[in-house]
Amino acid sequence: MINKVADSVAQALEGLTDDMTVMVGGFGTAGIPGELLDGLIQVVHDNRISGLTVVNNNAGNGDTGLAALLKTGRVRKIICSFPRQADSDVFDGLYRAGKLELELVPQGNLSERIRAAGAGIGGFFTPTGYGTELAKHLDGSPKETREINGRMYVMEYPIHADLALIKAEKGDRWGNLTYRKSARNFGPVMAAAAKRTVASVHEVVELGALDPESIVTPGIFVSHVVLVPRQVTQGAGFKKVA
Repeated sequence: MINKVADSVAQALEGLTDDMTVMVGGFGTAGIPGELLDGLIQVVHDNRISGLTVVNNNAGNGDTGLAALLKTGRVRKIICSFPRQADSDVFDGLYRAGKLELELVPQGNLSERIRAAGAGIGGFFTPTGYGTELAKHLDGSPKETREINGRMYVMEYPIHADLALIKAEKGDRWGNLTYRKSARNFGPVMAAAAKRTVASVHEVVELGALDPESIVTPGIFVSHVVLVPRQVTQGAGFKKVA
């Protein structure tokens, strides 16, 4: 019997190794798999895992979640579209100290590079970034460009991952997932782009309870589902303080 519901976050994250590429869902404060990030931090600490590459829309907020993961010093590189903001102090400090490598990717390119990995696309041409520093590789060499119908394009390649951590709303034991509004964001494309996907859900339902037409991420893309309690939050998704 297929049953992808894990007993705990720790169980779902077993088998992590050094130098893995980890995708983390979330956009702003929506759809961040906070409990999975906390579990990842614990696994990284307990097993002394290092050299991670993290793919996310931003580079963490405050000192929790992704920022806390960066603070462990076990992340070698981050690939994101929006690294700096008012409370990105952890990223700022590590980057300025030369302890964290950054690959800056325009947001649309980031989403498409992840989607391309899941779709089996070897690469694609995009006008975004042409004529800027973003049309260069990290070593400074120029990316491939091509003129198509009178417009210049830059060649971009897919981003694959060893592990994706995403947040969904409901799931079943086969791993089928639905999302809640904007919390969906990068979840579906990251799930398809990773060799292994762990999804947190607020509700595990029986097989057949999810309308097939409403399933966004089919279970074939999901390795483990972890049930986490729903927490009451204030505006912008911040947890209320008792």
